Amino acid sequence: MWVIISMLALFTVVTVSVGLTARKGNNTVDNFVLGGRAVGPWLTAFAYGTSYFSAVVFVGYAGQFGWRFGISALWIGLGNAFIGSLLAWVVLARRTRIITHHLGSATMPDFFGKRYNARNLKIAASIITFIFLIPYTASLYNGLSRLFAMAFHVDFSICIIAMAVITAIYVIVGGYTATAVNDFIQGIIMLAGIGTIITAVLRVNGGFLLSLDALARVQDPAVSSTPGVFASIFGPDPLGLMGVVILTSLGTWGLPQMVQKYYSIRSEKNINTGTIVSTFFAVIVAGGCYFLGGFGRLFSVDVAANGYDAVIPTMLSNFAPLLIGIVIVLVFAASISTLSSLVMSSASTFTLDFLKNNFIKEMDERRQLLTIRLLIAVFIIISSAIAIVQYKSSVTFIAQMMGVSWGALAGAFLAPFLYGLYWRGVTAAAVWVNFIFATAVMLLNIFFRSSFPVALQSPINAGAFVMLAGCVLVPLVSLVTRKPNSAHLDACFSCYEATATVKAREHLKELR
Repeated sequence: MWVIISMLALFTVVTVSVGLTARKGNNTVDNFVLGGRAVGPWLTAFAYGTSYFSAVVFVGYAGQFGWRFGISALWIGLGNAFIGSLLAWVVLARRTRIITHHLGSATMPDFFGKRYNARNLKIAASIITFIFLIPYTASLYNGLSRLFAMAFHVDFSICIIAMAVITAIYVIVGGYTATAVNDFIQGIIMLAGIGTIITAVLRVNGGFLLSLDALARVQDPAVSSTPGVFASIFGPDPLGLMGVVILTSLGTWGLPQMVQKYYSIRSEKNINTGTIVSTFFAVIVAGGCYFLGGFGRLFSVDVAANGYDAVIPTMLSNFAPLLIGIVIVLVFAASISTLSSLVMSSASTFTLDFLKNNFIKEMDERRQLLTIRLLIAVFIIISSAIAIVQYKSSVTFIAQMMGVSWGALAGAFLAPFLYGLYWRGVTAAAVWVNFIFATAVMLLNIFFRSSFPVALQSPINAGAFVMLAGCVLVPLVSLVTRKPNSAHLDACFSCYEATATVKAREHLKELR
């Protein structure tokens, strides 16, 4: 017990100290929200990765999908690495940094408003962000409940309050810079912890090959009658697996807290470094989590009675105190890093895109900063309250809340954002249609799930569907609706045509 408490105490001291150290220079909105758009490549890459993977992934998703798909759940982690990280950086990072700096936008809703010359789109996007980031934020706390109950045997409400207070201190004081530095530290903890935990879990059954052999012998007639299916390359449900890969990988392309990381890129070198580092981080952390969860059926877990959230804690329950301490700090770090990113995104969006110039006409720099800081505290309090209510009412299925939030946010924003970076022909009407379609489908999925087709009753599959459907819907609606103003488009896209002089070692001059 003292080993675990000491590790948590050290982690807390370092985290809060970073926030206090980074408080200088946060006297402008751009510095507080985006670190002055001058954060280094390693910090940006780690901020991207730690915002991506939280306790929801480690406890909820790894446990649930590892149990359902066996070792083939590793495909989810690989999809997160190569679609959600590598391809996302290649396709989005450079253009996002160029056009958002050109338009002077600090948030995704502000980008929609300026890119499509429609102020109401900015307001609508900020409302969608506010509504669906709150349940996502609340789900982060619950990823820790089983682990803390296993380690401390205390009321989980205490853990929720402690996590909320620590996050509030360093985010409110230190802003984006403190968040990015802490994300780097927390990312190092996650990388080291994952490798240690996987090694320890596989040793329980004699190593990787013997564990894989034992998994191949597991049979569950309720899932599949095929022998060895849980040790096979595509598992018992390839289509279901594909839906999870799409939602958790392609979804990052439309999540405000993820895309906003590109806004702070400083140079071309940052993009190259960030692409490599974030992909490596995702391979280790996401790949490791789902690989670990794939062996969940080798342990005595009563999923029917305790839910999928019990899978990972049960696997780790007999570890030595030092290993349990590593697990606790790892998951605590993962949760706090994602929580800080979400509340920063929520508060800045709500202040700059919803309150400013709509409800508060005169809002100078100082007042904006004060409002953002106050809203960070408010959002943390609201999400904490929801998490405590959920915990007290014994609702422990984490993935459902996150799936609905991811589906609605990424479904609404992905296609308009992606097409908006590359194609002049996207219309504001098409963006409106996509906003309404994605949010309506996900809200209906909450309340009328049984009326959906069987394949779309899962929030995961419904979220994947609205994302892919949006990529078809936006261009189709754009082709039949009023074309955008040419002068406005010229002003927006002129930034891509600006010339840049680079050294010969970075770009070969054409020989004539």
